[in-house]
Amino acid sequence: MSTATEETALNALRGALGDEWVTEASATDRVGASRPKWVVHADGTERASTALRIAAEHGMSVVPRGGGSKLDRGESPERVDLLLDLSAADEVVEHAAGDLVVRAEAGTPLREVQRTVAEAGQQLSLEDPHPTATLGGVIATRSAGPCRYLHGGVRDLIIGITVVCADGTVASSGGKVVKNVAGYDLGKLFTGSYGTLGVVTEAIFRLHPLAEERRWVAVTLPDPRAAAEAARLFRVSRAMPTAVELDRPAGRAPITVCAELEGRSGVTGERAAELARSLGEELGRTCEVSGTAPEWWGRLPGEPGASAGIRMASRPSELVELLEGAGRVEDETGVALPLRGSAGLGVLDGGVPAGSSDESVAALVEGVRARAAALDGYTTVSWAPESVKRLVDVWGPVPSGALTLMRRTKDQFDPERRLAPGRFVGGL
Repeated sequence: MSTATEETALNALRGALGDEWVTEASATDRVGASRPKWVVHADGTERASTALRIAAEHGMSVVPRGGGSKLDRGESPERVDLLLDLSAADEVVEHAAGDLVVRAEAGTPLREVQRTVAEAGQQLSLEDPHPTATLGGVIATRSAGPCRYLHGGVRDLIIGITVVCADGTVASSGGKVVKNVAGYDLGKLFTGSYGTLGVVTEAIFRLHPLAEERRWVAVTLPDPRAAAEAARLFRVSRAMPTAVELDRPAGRAPITVCAELEGRSGVTGERAAELARSLGEELGRTCEVSGTAPEWWGRLPGEPGASAGIRMASRPSELVELLEGAGRVEDETGVALPLRGSAGLGVLDGGVPAGSSDESVAALVEGVRARAAALDGYTTVSWAPESVKRLVDVWGPVPSGALTLMRRTKDQFDPERRLAPGRFVGGL
């Protein structure tokens, strides 16, 4: 039964937004361990601003949602009163093809943005393994993909952003600047913030020309040291790969390292053939050239069916230590961990097979985390059941100086901790 305060808040939301924009939450709207009371649907910045203003006036907590593909990322929020659904804010507002710029609302599916800009021979150089991924979710979770190796990640491609702060204030980079956000680069700040600083409602990205031709050069090697050497040779080659990825099945299975080349028709194939020849001579192995990406390209390891996902990273030059460390943890815990990701950047995703016990997954995370930390790297839990999250810190330790800075930023944007409270690093 709703309290009088909740009834007052609900009436305020329905009065300001309209009954059709406010619905009761169902079991499918759950965010981690929390089930919101209501779902507020917003078709753009203005309606999102109204919802957040009313939420602030009534002390309600809010979690934003786009396609919902990454709603389970991070820690479970401590509480959720409103789920702010931005899937109706799905318009590509402007595509300035001459300037290689696209402006779109946060709920726009990434695939729709790619389809729109491709008509002018352009691409947004972001990839996401989830077919329902939206721009807002990509920004909030800093999701990129293989081509970030050459083109950079989300924060490198954003050139403008509009957000709604916890009190309903609208702020845009390069436009209106409110008192308590002056001096911040909002695009960079909100990338990877998991909805804890404000709600992204619109973004502007720079684009790249769509490649006329793509080729993939792949080599399969017996051990981490040989794979790391292949990744190094790809990195230093003059072929300038768009991406350098690896795929390592669980255990001591051979490792495939693959580079993607993009460019003009006819020329790219020649570059790929030359790269395969020179790399084959260096490694004493046969390198394959293909006109299609490997089946595993751009997909998370272990899916479908993985029970948990982790991400580990170190410097690219320490890839061999990262791979060998993961192998030793597999031996110690008895948990298989297929790995896949950017060998060129030293960032790998692992997928824990279904059926692994919570305790063994937690032990695996701690083991990999310790080895990555020894390399000055990090390990985070990308997703996991609530039962695993109760056993292990999703984010892992953060240097005290960095955490202090993040807390000050949170205090400035959301002093009452009403935006996805507890979801981010250090309980922010």
